[in-house]
Amino acid sequence: MKAQNRTETRPDYMEKVSGEARYVTDMVLPDMAYARIIRSPHPHARILSIECGQAKALTGVLGVFSGQDLTPQLCATIHWGLYFNDRPVIATEIARYAGEPVAVVIAESEAIAEDAIELIDIDYEVLPFVTEGKAALEADAPLVHENFDVLNDFYFRGGPKPVEGTNICHLYDYEQGKVDEAFENASRVLEDDYVFPGIYHYAMEPHAVIANYHDQGLELWSNGQTPTAIQRVCSEVFGLPITKVRVHTPYVGGGFGGKASVKLDPLAAALSRFVKRPVKLQLSLMESMQTCRRVDTVITIKTAVDHNGKLTARSIDVVANCGAYADTGPAISTKAAIRAIGPYVFENLRLRSRAVYTNTVPAASFRSIGGPQAVWACESQIDDMAHAIGMDPIEFRRHNLAPRHGVIKADLRPIDVDVGDELKHALALMESMSDSSDGAKLRGVAVAATDPGILPVGGAIVRLSADGHITVAATTAEIGQGARGVQRLIAARNLNQPLENVTVLEPDTQSAPYDWGTGASRSTVIIGLAIEDATRQIREQLQEAGSLAMGVELQDVQIVEGGVQIAKEFLSFKELLRRFQGLTAGEFSAIGRVTPYSKNGTLKQAPLFWETAAGVCEISVDEDTGQITVDNLTLCADVGKVLNMKSAEGQDEGAAMMGLGHTLTEQYVYEDGQIINGSAFDYKVPTIEQAPNMHTHFIENEDGPGPFGSRGMGEGSILPIAPAVANAIRTKYGVRIRSLPLTPEKVWRAIHLQKED
Repeated sequence: MKAQNRTETRPDYMEKVSGEARYVTDMVLPDMAYARIIRSPHPHARILSIECGQAKALTGVLGVFSGQDLTPQLCATIHWGLYFNDRPVIATEIARYAGEPVAVVIAESEAIAEDAIELIDIDYEVLPFVTEGKAALEADAPLVHENFDVLNDFYFRGGPKPVEGTNICHLYDYEQGKVDEAFENASRVLEDDYVFPGIYHYAMEPHAVIANYHDQGLELWSNGQTPTAIQRVCSEVFGLPITKVRVHTPYVGGGFGGKASVKLDPLAAALSRFVKRPVKLQLSLMESMQTCRRVDTVITIKTAVDHNGKLTARSIDVVANCGAYADTGPAISTKAAIRAIGPYVFENLRLRSRAVYTNTVPAASFRSIGGPQAVWACESQIDDMAHAIGMDPIEFRRHNLAPRHGVIKADLRPIDVDVGDELKHALALMESMSDSSDGAKLRGVAVAATDPGILPVGGAIVRLSADGHITVAATTAEIGQGARGVQRLIAARNLNQPLENVTVLEPDTQSAPYDWGTGASRSTVIIGLAIEDATRQIREQLQEAGSLAMGVELQDVQIVEGGVQIAKEFLSFKELLRRFQGLTAGEFSAIGRVTPYSKNGTLKQAPLFWETAAGVCEISVDEDTGQITVDNLTLCADVGKVLNMKSAEGQDEGAAMMGLGHTLTEQYVYEDGQIINGSAFDYKVPTIEQAPNMHTHFIENEDGPGPFGSRGMGEGSILPIAPAVANAIRTKYGVRIRSLPLTPEKVWRAIHLQKED
């Protein structure tokens, strides 16, 4: 087959480095207006009045939009969501978090809109608020929402389980075995709380959308990761047939889940309809921080072992702070509970998670939803248990890791990888790159296993033209992960044609089939399988055409570069079409589909595959300041099959760097319900200067469910970083820090005061 080179340069590289690649922020439509948002300064407040007369009178201002403009003539419904209809297009009577949009100026330029904002006066009645997840569970906590308007099977299968009269928007419970009895009979039991902060996605490109509401419907150019979700939500909000909502997705400057589901699009569409012109809504860094974040959690884990050091029981309780609106919070809280089991087998297991509303920035999907929070708790306590019973932490893990095909949770597919093998490779890599004579280096390990929340629903159109050129149409967003390059590779390999003959089109919901969305490490597997299905149909079409035109058996028609080979005769695709249908024009085309029943029904059981990782780090600690430096980092993941090695390594190392961020520096800091570190200067993310010496190893057994035996990847290596670093500190100094990030102050206090945090 063609296109076997796994170091192929991605087709988008040249466009991006030359500046030719177009993002939403680069686009200008004819007669386009610009919007700037006025946001609530209060975490919870009643909007009493909006005085905007002076702003409307300013030359160049086209209008000032607020909740009072959400009339039945403008919107069929003013609320939308994924699990609940809980989020208004714009705040109406109540602002539920500091930063919520309250009014918008639409003007001929951004500068005019900025000037007009200063002329608007908004009067509020400040209301009681709650910002911490556990505080929101208290009986006397102010309610963020008075009721729940539940959506079932809208974007996720099933629906949430809210608790009426509380801030709990979703409650998840699961139990297997005899948990209480196992704890009573255990040789050793540990129980601790682990705190993980809210984190900003920090994509290079902030949120942006252009909306054009016209007589024929609604057209959007959005940097969202899930075009079909945007299409459906906007269809509901404006009462439009779904085919009248068209979503284009140009290149996206990073997403990491922060641009998944739906964010700005209904508001931008409402603004366009309001002023009857195309409108661009483009956020700043601070505004994106006020749009969504990673869920912050408090996870309580209780673990038991027997006298042989075998894990016997685990109880997990997750409190997940979803912020003011649910977004994907119910899914995240559930995943956090499941993923805190780790890659271990517990006969007795109890899980509970509560997703709670608070008056903070709404939480959203973020690389491996609930995973970093869960693994931080799980792997920290695994190390502590090893120390408590006098076992080496590595040997303790080996003693308890689930084998390949072991059952981690009774209702999930057995784990399809050997995490112990990953740990072996990560340790061997560290030995090969580390200076073992440097006694100042501290070493820590961690492993992880997560169950990607993949909905196996997607499609792709593949067209093979008479001149041998192939086009692929799918709604996968190219967010920097290299999806278009992988799709190009799959099409080329399956049709036995050169890579340069394949073009993957920019996602457009009008011309590409439905796909659930870009995220959860699903695109290579699901859209890859859809492309495989389409190319299989095209191969059958080619063989049928050759068989009928030349009077030979189907198996005598071989697909080769540029055409077909029939016995000793080569026919170009153009010549094959001429002999088959009498014209040299035309194409062979097919729609590939993936459903839970694809591949003989093997996609029905969750998870479709397990995403796992092992990580080993070596760190240095400045004992005078508490500053941690991660010197060396090795990672291993079983990915089934790597399709593009450079992209795979980039995804893995990028995930690890993101893990360093929440480990060492990143967190939302609130004061009186307001973010006080919402700038590039104050919000600390790792730079290239903090990048450790890093090596990644991939295990390739070609046994995944995706094309050529691949699994999804790109999220796993974010998982072991935080616990591995904290475990290194625990091994050296005998102290456990249980809240992230591991700031110099926390580390210094832990070391010098021997005080656990």
